[in-house]
Amino acid sequence: MKSAGDQVVEDDTGFNDEEESFFQDIDLLQKHGINVADIKKLKSVGICTVKGIQMTTRKALCNIKGLSEAKVEKIKEAAGKMLNVGFQTAFEYSAKRKQVFHITTGSQEFDKLLGGGVESMAITEAFGEFRTGKTQLSHTLCVAAQLPGEDGYAGGKVIFIDTENTFRPDRLRDIADRFNVDHDAVLDNVLYARAYTSEHQMELLDFVAAKFHEEGGVFKLLIIDSIMALFRVDFSGRGELAERQQKLAQMLSRLQKISEEYNVAVFITNQMTADPGAGMTFQADPKKPIGGHILAHASTTRISLRKGRGEMRIAKIFDSPDMPENEATFAISAGGVTDAKE
Repeated sequence: MKSAGDQVVEDDTGFNDEEESFFQDIDLLQKHGINVADIKKLKSVGICTVKGIQMTTRKALCNIKGLSEAKVEKIKEAAGKMLNVGFQTAFEYSAKRKQVFHITTGSQEFDKLLGGGVESMAITEAFGEFRTGKTQLSHTLCVAAQLPGEDGYAGGKVIFIDTENTFRPDRLRDIADRFNVDHDAVLDNVLYARAYTSEHQMELLDFVAAKFHEEGGVFKLLIIDSIMALFRVDFSGRGELAERQQKLAQMLSRLQKISEEYNVAVFITNQMTADPGAGMTFQADPKKPIGGHILAHASTTRISLRKGRGEMRIAKIFDSPDMPENEATFAISAGGVTDAKE
């Protein structure tokens, strides 16, 4: 990495070694009698860790070209020997949870609302109408994720999957100015991909998994802006709704597994739709996020964004396993998401 990048992502080998032990490389299966050719086939579909095998069903493994049922059984057995597939105490799990880190949103109020920022090993979803700050938040996180933060967080690289053609590298330069970091280094540390169909979006996740594995512990954040845009286009009408939701469920399941497997934060944005039935129940807001229950259950933390006065935006915890329902006000400035000036 170039010297200019040192101030952004510290390539501290000591830190990487500690991260490396976070997952077990799939190549270790060779010691349990699995041949290299079969391991290569698993890698071709984005399964690069032993935990990745545990997270994949036998049926899905059998669908990989060249893997018979007997081979799949042998691979599953070998992975089972290397992993603790049973239960653990809450105390043991809490020790594992200490590896979770938080990425700042750029606003202290917003961070407080989220319990420190966007959490790793989880999917954080932000939804709102247009002009509520979803894409601005995504761009701010691209830079914030690269900066050293609290609790020993050392910063890292980012992958950005863009489905709406809203990613602007110049915007990252403005935000980098605010944090006094080098423009080229910031842009160098963001991997960008434009997805054109929902299938393409899913295929990109194989590349993401391979990249996270290849550079273990270097990537800290995956952003998809927005998660549902292409599903909205590719599947139309009620006739295709069941298929759309099934494909969406598979993608979200994959995202959740990637976040846990490699200890990265996943941040997704989502659109809104008018709810025609809301008028009957006298709801205050007749709009709701798209994606239905599938997306609602898959997101770990859901944040609702709405417009305030001028540059002010209001974020509200819509759903979270550990944070109370609350609101925070933030502003959008030339330097990205920042605290609202009273």
